[in-house]
Amino acid sequence: MFKAILIDKQDDGQHVSLETLDESRLPEGDVTVRVDCSTLNYKDALAITGKGPVVRAFPMVPGIDLAGTVESSSTDAYRPGDAVLLNGWGVGEKHWGGLAEKARLDSRWLIPHPAGFTARQSMAIGTAGYTAMLSVMALEKQGVTPDRGEVLVTGANGGVGSYAIALLAKLGYKVLASTGRPEEADYLKGLGAQEVIDRAELSEPGRPLAKERWAGAVDSVGSHTLANVLAGTRYGGTVAACGLAQGMDLPSSVAPFILRGVTLAGIDSVMRPYEERVEAWRRLGELLAPEQLDAITRTIALDEAIDTAGELLAGRVRGRVVVDMAR
Repeated sequence: MFKAILIDKQDDGQHVSLETLDESRLPEGDVTVRVDCSTLNYKDALAITGKGPVVRAFPMVPGIDLAGTVESSSTDAYRPGDAVLLNGWGVGEKHWGGLAEKARLDSRWLIPHPAGFTARQSMAIGTAGYTAMLSVMALEKQGVTPDRGEVLVTGANGGVGSYAIALLAKLGYKVLASTGRPEEADYLKGLGAQEVIDRAELSEPGRPLAKERWAGAVDSVGSHTLANVLAGTRYGGTVAACGLAQGMDLPSSVAPFILRGVTLAGIDSVMRPYEERVEAWRRLGELLAPEQLDAITRTIALDEAIDTAGELLAGRVRGRVVVDMAR
């Protein structure tokens, strides 16, 4: 038997609860993992509250991240006792996920747990930090170096934004952070932001082209914010788009692309090839210090996840939430 957050759909709508389930209910897979820690991401909060069409099949255990230990395996790739990590692959959407004490998974979705991190620390990073690292790598690939100028991070108080600031600052970039919570300026500067601006400067409809301000950007917001970020990007700059907190529309024009040579790099963290996942986690191990993880992270028990999901969507959660199965 194991405990899990279970989302089900009934005649009167979606229901979510903490349940004790028999292991026989786990879905198919060639590896069974004892989950040590998971996380509560924005996507998980949408799934739990039913405020976004995340869940594709019912009943569903949410949780797009997990770190744990292999209990049983029918593949040569992993053996009992191996420490493993998972991000994405439709887990928590189409296949039972990490907000449970056990998970049965396809071994191809896993990577060996990164050396140097505890399960709690890797989940403090989770998909948010992993996505931030992929975004920074995309900027580097397009030649956005620290000497090119400022890099803007939108949604700065969220998990992706917090990690993007920390990673960019560690690499020597001058970081400009955009947030709707100006009272958090000290927190953002503590992560490495050199300047903080109000998100209102970017969140309303703007012009196709604006004054050139930043050499690159990591945007987790989308919609008018992303359009304005593109409009303010310097010639030859790159914007890494990895989220849609404001919306999935893009009310922009071709002007930034054909007049300033701006690149819009899409960041998918769900279906990333194995080699790129391993490389992103290797870089995270090089760049992030444990004290940074502690500053960004709040740890909760599994039975607190449902209520915390509502707090996260209401904008009352700073940084990352780790769900520790031992609490």
